[in-house]
Amino acid sequence: MKTLLTVAGAVVALFLTIAMFGTAGWDRPPLVTSQNGYRGTAMAQVETKADALEVKAENKAPEAAAPAEPGDDLAGKTYENVKVLQNLTTNEFNRLMVSMTEWVSPEQGCTYCHNTENMADDSLYQKRVARRMLQMTQHINATWKEKHVHEAGVTCYTCHRGQPVPANIWFTDPGPQARSGFIPRNNGQNLAKESVGLSSLPYDTLTEFLGKKDIDNNVIRVNATTALPEGRGKPIQDAEKTYGLMMHMSQGLGVNCTYCHNTRAISNWGESTPQRVSAWHGIRMVRDLNGDYLEPLQSTFPRNRLGALGDVPKINCTTCHNGVNKPLNGAHVVEAYPSLTKSTEIAAGTPPAPSGGTAVPAPAAPVPAAPPAPAPETPALKP
Repeated sequence: MKTLLTVAGAVVALFLTIAMFGTAGWDRPPLVTSQNGYRGTAMAQVETKADALEVKAENKAPEAAAPAEPGDDLAGKTYENVKVLQNLTTNEFNRLMVSMTEWVSPEQGCTYCHNTENMADDSLYQKRVARRMLQMTQHINATWKEKHVHEAGVTCYTCHRGQPVPANIWFTDPGPQARSGFIPRNNGQNLAKESVGLSSLPYDTLTEFLGKKDIDNNVIRVNATTALPEGRGKPIQDAEKTYGLMMHMSQGLGVNCTYCHNTRAISNWGESTPQRVSAWHGIRMVRDLNGDYLEPLQSTFPRNRLGALGDVPKINCTTCHNGVNKPLNGAHVVEAYPSLTKSTEIAAGTPPAPSGGTAVPAPAAPVPAAPPAPAPETPALKP
């Protein structure tokens, strides 16, 4: 009798399944496959056509503003308290200000950063932060051009997408908050967090791998470099932290492991794609920006803009990429704004260069040290 009931239940379940698929109008969605690695290695990205179109539409670059009218007057002479863009002509300066308003605060307008009764006033923290962010943008497009952002470059819109605060920022995760006399101990994991794809992996890997500027270049590597151990190895949790970072990068770029790695030999640089080299530099770029441009702003931000532990909002891979392997679908956004490709600041006591002349680069803060050269484990890729 028990066997008969089991068979009957299986038959009913089969018919219900057939009815569900046959009457619901379900169909296999059209797929889009893009090969990014070697033939025959399954190094490809597979997604539905609808999802691909949706993500592409969400990452459309805005139209550049019309070119500025020619002019000789410099912004540093026309306006008071211009510290970063003083060597631009007044028309170029105004064009960039209008564009920044559209990129960062289209609803709030100029008043988000400026006291409109006295535009030279620095009392609003937003203006002081924006000034430093301009320097950061110029630094990215100049220092990291060859190694990561290339000709596409970045503008304020790359991160902000029309919002005063970028959607994809992060703070150090304080972990579970105890409401009793017991202090929870979870080794920094086993909590579903978006930063690691809602997995049980260590959830604050961003602080360890992206929040520290002066970090061991080999801290992410957990693979042994020799066939037999030559010293004390790394604990399993270190491998879990590395996987957590990889989960973040995979989601941030909307790709899987094979975008950078040949999974038959994940640690082998000779069998990896060129994207892995770009990602290697991208990790170091994020550390550079968090360490030299965002962390020093802790005293500038008000308390309500800081994290639970009092740390500043920081960037990660998702901040720029927003789910695509090339920010804004690879649009060359900086071409129309050459003032964002190099320092436009003038050293104290140096007279402004005439219109069309060469600006004297002299950032207000010390220029950050050059990023470290690739570690020995990152040989040049074979053709």
